[in-house]
Amino acid sequence: MTRILMVCLGNICRSPLAHGIMESKLTKDHFYVDSAGTAAYHIGNLPDKRSITVAKSNGLDISGQSARKFIVSDFDTFNYIYAMDQSNYSDIISLARNTADIEKVKLFLDANSSIEDKNLPDPYYGDLIDFEYVFDLINETCEILAAQIK
Repeated sequence: MTRILMVCLGNICRSPLAHGIMESKLTKDHFYVDSAGTAAYHIGNLPDKRSITVAKSNGLDISGQSARKFIVSDFDTFNYIYAMDQSNYSDIISLARNTADIEKVKLFLDANSSIEDKNLPDPYYGDLIDFEYVFDLINETCEILAAQIK
């Protein structure tokens, strides 16, 4: 089974959306998708209400997810680790034990050649429209990644 981890800062906005979207594009019998945050601000919390709303308006239910912090053993558990921005990428890499760990970590938007800024914006301090924009970017990129991973 191929295991994929989506990582943002608090695991309540971007990575839960990426988790839900990627999960919807892959078969559950061959792929496992999860998400985590590099910070421990929201451990145990549901995704942000705006993420849940945007996901639901696009036919996805992410309300069953629960925020957790990225841990070193995630390098052992997951084949692919996608960081939502450069700061998250650096935080994950700082925990890597070796080059094999580092090779698993990718900047999420690197997969999308149509996007110039490879840092997925954090919609937390924005409005619902910011969450919708981020959803669209994630959806487009997950489509590309799912095709590559399959």
